Amino acid sequence: MTNWVRFNWKDKIHRGTLSGDDIAVCSNDLFEQAAFTGETASLSEVKLLAPYTPNSILALWNNFHERAEAEGQTIPVTPLYFMKPVSSIIGPDETIYRPRGHSGRVIFEAELGIVIGKPCQGISAEQADHHIFGYTCVNDVTAIEFLFEDKAFQQWTRSKGYDTFTPLGPCINTDIDPAELNILAIQGDETRQNYPVSDMIYSPQQIVAMISEYQTLLPGDLICCGTSVGARTMKPGSEIEISIPGIGNLANRFEDFPE
Repeated sequence: MTNWVRFNWKDKIHRGTLSGDDIAVCSNDLFEQAAFTGETASLSEVKLLAPYTPNSILALWNNFHERAEAEGQTIPVTPLYFMKPVSSIIGPDETIYRPRGHSGRVIFEAELGIVIGKPCQGISAEQADHHIFGYTCVNDVTAIEFLFEDKAFQQWTRSKGYDTFTPLGPCINTDIDPAELNILAIQGDETRQNYPVSDMIYSPQQIVAMISEYQTLLPGDLICCGTSVGARTMKPGSEIEISIPGIGNLANRFEDFPE
């Protein structure tokens, strides 16, 4: 199992593979074969960053049977997705900020993120694993009132695209079977979301294959697989943790925008 991390160590940004509490430092780019420098850093000595900066972020809506049933949604005939700006990315332990001047609800959504490792266009679901580099934790944050502010047009990108609205990490696991995973959101001491990837309407492999029919996916593209039931409003000063066993825990605080 390989867990890729990006981190600040000795005032420089590095990349490496995490095993337990030790990071083997690498000199290669993320999608190249690992080139170890021989240096080892301890987790206690570093600040973990978002594991990488995506080229683009695609995010799904209505991709879980339980949520579709709970909300009375029909099963989509193709993955329904929108785009988020890469400027919304933050890493572990960074702060999610309410948009300036906003007083409405801001909600968390625990999601599995697919990291594309090889170009793919028009591939089959059976070929998708060859093009997927790995998986990570995502918090798809939403300023929910902005989504429906204009009755003529649902503003997905605006409501989900603010700075700090896509926490990502703590690592990218390149050797894990997503079908066996459960995704959790823990708010304070309470588990708010706990749902299986197996309940997806479209599996990660199907998502990659079907989206590749519409657009070429490139190394570094991030696909957020959507969320199930249990997403809640965050209160200033609270911490939200997205947890996927085998990938890790992504914890971030939520605060009002600083004056």
